[in-house]
Amino acid sequence: MTTIKNICVYCGSSPGHDPLYAAAAETLGVALAKAGIGLVFGGGSCGLMGTIARATLGAGGRAAGIIPGFLDEREIALEGLTELRIVPDMHSRKQQMFERADAFVALPGGIGTLEELAEQLTWIQLGRHSKPLVIADIGGFWRPLLTLFAHMREEGFIRAGYEMRYLVAERVEDVIPMILATAKRAREGAEKAAVIERL
Repeated sequence: MTTIKNICVYCGSSPGHDPLYAAAAETLGVALAKAGIGLVFGGGSCGLMGTIARATLGAGGRAAGIIPGFLDEREIALEGLTELRIVPDMHSRKQQMFERADAFVALPGGIGTLEELAEQLTWIQLGRHSKPLVIADIGGFWRPLLTLFAHMREEGFIRAGYEMRYLVAERVEDVIPMILATAKRAREGAEKAAVIERL
């Protein structure tokens, strides 16, 4: 995937204790709108999910929410979205978020965010897609997980040839430039390969 039209952002349905997390979500939402890139997210109105969607919409951007019906009662789908899809279950939600997205970002969050991030890392590891993925390590939030990844490598559970390809941004302002640069390199690589093939 070399064209970035929509970015899926995984993040918490809670705001977290550190105001830095909500500030990062708001900054990313505004940046998406300014870049003309649509937001794909879990559809909830609370926590970081609501923050990033409101910021995106408030800056004139597009936000598509995908939420299971049973969660709509707990997280309450955000009103005024560009698009809202109510789906039957979590599997449908994740599949549709994947299909709509050209890249992925993990902001701070809980078990659900971790599970979504881990699934995308697994799919990348198994060669099921090559969409860019950025772990936004805001305030060092994901550092324990990154340490665990290193431990897995050292202990032989992430083998050569099965590396997880991901980017790490310590500043939220770097997220979109990193994704666009990765997409550009992929596009140039594909064009070069096509030229070689024609020779």
